[in-house]
Amino acid sequence: MRVAVITRYFPTSYEPWAGHSAYQTLRFLARRCELQLFYPESIYPPGLTPRNRAGRRIDFKYRPGDVDVEYIAYPALPAISRSLNGWSAARSILSRVRDWKPEIILNYIVYPDGDAALRVARALRIPFVVTAIGSDLNVIPPLCGGLTRRVLHDADFTITVSGDLLRTARDLGAPADRSRAVLNGCDTEIFCPKDRAQARGSLGIPADAEAIVYVGRLDLAKGLGELVSAVASLRASRPRLHCYIVGNGPARQQLLEAIASNDAVGQITLVPPCQTDGVATWMAASDLITLPSYREGCPNVVIEALASGRPVVATDVGGIPELMDDSCGRLVPARDAEALASGLEQVLAQSWDHEVIAAHHSRSWSDVSDDVEAILATVLDRARSRQRQPA
Repeated sequence: MRVAVITRYFPTSYEPWAGHSAYQTLRFLARRCELQLFYPESIYPPGLTPRNRAGRRIDFKYRPGDVDVEYIAYPALPAISRSLNGWSAARSILSRVRDWKPEIILNYIVYPDGDAALRVARALRIPFVVTAIGSDLNVIPPLCGGLTRRVLHDADFTITVSGDLLRTARDLGAPADRSRAVLNGCDTEIFCPKDRAQARGSLGIPADAEAIVYVGRLDLAKGLGELVSAVASLRASRPRLHCYIVGNGPARQQLLEAIASNDAVGQITLVPPCQTDGVATWMAASDLITLPSYREGCPNVVIEALASGRPVVATDVGGIPELMDDSCGRLVPARDAEALASGLEQVLAQSWDHEVIAAHHSRSWSDVSDDVEAILATVLDRARSRQRQPA
């Protein structure tokens, strides 16, 4: 099976950690299929680059391991061309995809990537499978609702990363008989119960600390403002408590200001982003992992934390309740710092069996790849059957 993947949800030289779930799934899929990824990168005219893209310059020759990828530029205008970006991306990558001669197209991110993938698939008359990752359906950009619905309706199959997101996709037009949830996994050889003392020694964390760890994008929609408030409120009752926020993102300066205004400089440390092995070390060093997001699909950090045998305090949004319950942590309401503080304190006060947590939460990327491959094979077989039928 020759599979062309069209997506921006994938590592780049600028953000080598980006698109983690897609990359890990495709690494395994590439061992079983002929697979090529085409990454459409929007390029803006000089002087019109949006502020959130300032300084971003990807290396078009960058190649992460295990997956063949080609980064291809397409022209765009800030905001103005938003509803045309799928068409523009398809126009720029069509000839490259055609030359590779795929049998089926797989995509991550419904718009604009899925729109581009759908246009390419129809031009080549081959089937198309779209994958919704969460943010693409939870926050649809202005003027792109109709295009998002068209992709979901016209795709030969829709994959979502959680049951909650599957319901959203079907509400937006994905046919029930051509859609399914495939939950994310993790690298179970890296994310597994490990010695806490050894991990803390390597990171310089005091052996007697109560360590809360957040790993992810520094974005206020991840509930980091509430996390700062919650940690600060526990200062008196838990003097050994320290929170480590691992990652980078647009809210870094706002977080620093929030930490200072809550007089929590001695309680909260911002840590630069790290690769997978480093994330696993932070999880091993923690007493708990937290993810107080406002919205989520199927967050990798929760799966990785549970596979590492660490309890989780997270908000009951998106696909998170499908991954955990009180047997491995606490679910709390979003945007509620007081409830978050209570959840953190409850988990810190309880004893947890790390091996038991890990035994119930150990879905691997190989398992995810098996599910995706089975869907691709079924869709391709159906397309071939239709082609053999007489007109």
